[in-house]
Amino acid sequence: MKRLLVGAMALILGAAPAIAQSLEDLNIQIHGYATQGFLYTTQNNMFTTNSSNGSPAWTEAVVNLTSQPTPKLRIGVQARYFLLGNLGNAIVLDWAAADYKADDRLGVRFGKVKTPSALFNDVQDIDPSYIWALLPQSIYPLMSRNSLLAHYGGVVYGTFKLGASGGKLDYRGWGGERVLPGTDGYFLNQTESGITLPNGLGGVTTGAALHWRTPLKGLMIGASDSRDNVWGAPIVYTYTVQGVPIPFPGTETIKKLYTPYFFAKYEKDKWMVAAEHGRLPASVTIAVPGLFAESEGLDQQSWYGMVSYKVTGKLTAGVYDTQSFDRQAALGPARYFKDWAINAHYDFSQFLYAKVEQHFIDGTLVGYDMTTNPPTASLPTGLQTNTRLTILKIGVSF
Repeated sequence: MKRLLVGAMALILGAAPAIAQSLEDLNIQIHGYATQGFLYTTQNNMFTTNSSNGSPAWTEAVVNLTSQPTPKLRIGVQARYFLLGNLGNAIVLDWAAADYKADDRLGVRFGKVKTPSALFNDVQDIDPSYIWALLPQSIYPLMSRNSLLAHYGGVVYGTFKLGASGGKLDYRGWGGERVLPGTDGYFLNQTESGITLPNGLGGVTTGAALHWRTPLKGLMIGASDSRDNVWGAPIVYTYTVQGVPIPFPGTETIKKLYTPYFFAKYEKDKWMVAAEHGRLPASVTIAVPGLFAESEGLDQQSWYGMVSYKVTGKLTAGVYDTQSFDRQAALGPARYFKDWAINAHYDFSQFLYAKVEQHFIDGTLVGYDMTTNPPTASLPTGLQTNTRLTILKIGVSF
């Protein structure tokens, strides 16, 4: 409730100067989109769907409302319906913020604000803005997208000119509270093993990003870094005895959570080339007094390189290679994730588009759960090492 009030306060405070204005003066705009995806995999089921049989269980609908009551003040809110296999099937608040821009060098937004980390994090909620059906999953995991998208707090931003031959430098700094709900994909296998987070898990988050728009037209080089304090929350471990579920209280703590990213993007004529490298180290401890206390380390190194080309006015094609390795995990397929993706994006009109994408996946580090991939005598982990994923996606925007 507290976090919902933060978003509501941002909207109320932002709108206060405009209360006496007419609706026409508020410059209200409503936009959104809806998408329907179809997933098919050759072996393993992905993203909690029954994709090995073909699954249409990927639906999204997004509506945002923005208003600009004064030239320097903009307020807005975005809601999303999200269904992905066994995840979601609910309406969530993506963001709700007030944004005041004094000039090009200084602006501030507050409320539930999008976190401007990495290269694509603050635009991954806008499906029509990029050609990919799936952004590289090593850095932008679909099952945790809503949790990574935004935080409760503020962002300070601006742009400085670096002289006639130095280009421009965009800066962003942020702070506040990030919350991962207990239903987030990060906790999926944990939940399936009987450990739940009734109040989610989160804590203080801070970070900064720099984007250098170089003198070479179309080339941007940047970096970002997020630093989070120790996160902790109560858990419930449900243990079944003779068919009777018995709940036991405990705690979960995450330490050493920081995420640096280094990225570059170049656009010229019909071409776009981008690359990014990120790291996610963490230490996770789960303790249930009287039963167990377990600690596990994580050091996930991830990268991707991508290129796209606008073949015609309506057709764009692209390819990327992405990889991720958990350096703390035991040797085997669960230690890594490698994915080659080939994509075609077609705009039927200004409001209707389609995406077709083929993925060649090795390793099981990303995108799998135990419920839709149950272990068998011949396959103790329930997962094959290799998977081929085909995605068909259609979208409408307004």
